Amino acid sequence: MTLELPLNRGSLFIYKNILMKKLVLVCIVIFVAANGFSQKGMKSLLNGKDLKGWSTYIGPKEKGGVPVGLNTDPMHIFTVTDLEGIKVLHISGEVNASIATKKEYENYHIRMVFKWGDKVTTKPNSGLLYHSYGPFGAGMDVWMSSHEFQLCTGKMGDSYCMGKSYFEIPVIRNVDGSYVYSPSGEKMQFGLGKTAPIAAKSGDYEKLRGEWNVIDLYCFGRTSVHEVNGKVNMVNYNSGKIENGEVLPLTKGKIQIQSEGGELFVKTLELEPIKEIPAELLK
Repeated sequence: MTLELPLNRGSLFIYKNILMKKLVLVCIVIFVAANGFSQKGMKSLLNGKDLKGWSTYIGPKEKGGVPVGLNTDPMHIFTVTDLEGIKVLHISGEVNASIATKKEYENYHIRMVFKWGDKVTTKPNSGLLYHSYGPFGAGMDVWMSSHEFQLCTGKMGDSYCMGKSYFEIPVIRNVDGSYVYSPSGEKMQFGLGKTAPIAAKSGDYEKLRGEWNVIDLYCFGRTSVHEVNGKVNMVNYNSGKIENGEVLPLTKGKIQIQSEGGELFVKTLELEPIKEIPAELLK
């Protein structure tokens, strides 16, 4: 059925008003999606007030020192603060440390929106660690065994097997000996005692310093996808954990964020359950 409007000035004015409102609404939706604000169906893991629901583990203040320990943060490595009129998670990066969810998650899509601050202790470095399990300190004497979605500048999207985690990733080998993710590459084993602990991302999609990066992580079954600012640059298969030389399936765990040398601000950390990874992300 076609709606025919009378050709008078009043009707035309109303019609144009309706079109303008729809156009504005579409623009708002596009802007929100592009900038990583809250998406319908996603639940925030940050409450904007405190660190309820999270545990912290602070490593040594100096090389070779004793870890500060669990749920004691005298240096205020992890805090909730105001930035640009919104509440954000502030991570100082001064020492190696972890903030981890108390809950475990399985079969999900998580979105993290963050940007680097001005303070750099060593280099702008951090990571989103997922399927985390076991004790703190299993990985580099600080973090739980886990899969790392690397956030380090220049390496954003790399896949690192922290502690005793395991992945199979299709890669090609560069002339420098590094392994780079390629959908058409040979699937190789990554983890402790395997080909290597790390596979490099296929492309660099990081925003300029001071801009917000939108990180999307999709996990379903034993597969995960890393997406940086709307571009897939890593797909991992056959997620596992190495126990007594045997690879066992690893499909769930806690979520950690690293303090590792660079100040960063996290304004969005949201999660939604999924029933599959979108097919277009696996191509």
